[in-house]
Amino acid sequence: MSDLPIANNQMRTTQIVQIRTESPSVKTFIFTDRLCSKAKPGQFLMLWIPGIDEIPLSIMDTSNSLVSVTVKAVGDATRHLHDMVPGATIGIRGPFGNDFTESRGRVLLIGGGTGTAPLLFLAKRLALKTDHLVFVEGAKTANELLFINEVAGICQEKNIITTTEDGTAGLQCLVTQPLASLLEKENFNMIYVCGPEVMVKKIFEMTEARKLPIEASLERLMRCGIGLCGSCVIGKYRVCRDGPVFNTIQLREMKDELGISKIGFDGSRIPF
Repeated sequence: MSDLPIANNQMRTTQIVQIRTESPSVKTFIFTDRLCSKAKPGQFLMLWIPGIDEIPLSIMDTSNSLVSVTVKAVGDATRHLHDMVPGATIGIRGPFGNDFTESRGRVLLIGGGTGTAPLLFLAKRLALKTDHLVFVEGAKTANELLFINEVAGICQEKNIITTTEDGTAGLQCLVTQPLASLLEKENFNMIYVCGPEVMVKKIFEMTEARKLPIEASLERLMRCGIGLCGSCVIGKYRVCRDGPVFNTIQLREMKDELGISKIGFDGSRIPF
């Protein structure tokens, strides 16, 4: 733990400044925090909902002293967070974890669900550095496709591919389906992925077959955020301390667990 600044792990209280509704189940929360406002794309924070729980969240954006996180209501803690209003008090620890490396040249970003949020943060940083930026986003239905306008402001429309499982927007398929032809047609210097772990596994297999570099952000159960509790272990890695961003070599080392099983709240291993 010597490499983690002590201040990052100290709880700070702050107030929610603004809340944006992104979809029927997703909201973005904006608040002030000096330390997390210096975070880089890929890093995460621990957000405490007073009296309820503390949860890990990817950082979606920073601006001056403001920090944004995008949250889907999926459990008790996130539903309580969704019920909060501007001015409400929350607790913050972080930023934690590593960040995406900022590649140049031809870059592909693939996001699923709220995994699009940290990739949007990254895309903003890459926009002026890359020669070619392609963004692929998948969701179950049209109103769950996040940040389409923001992505369009960064990438040319011809470089954006959207998929929905029900066909209400873009291509009717999983986000992985159009990748095969895309990877055959175009040569990318780096591929960034964030989304459900089963999706990450499939994309990793596709990049391995083509010997393409990849960085993927993984989401696992995290209780402490600093590598002590072991709840986020995959293979020899702790997602909170060694990740959440992993490169090709690291993903290769954990492939027997990636997208197959994870540690549950009771410590048992459960399948995806």
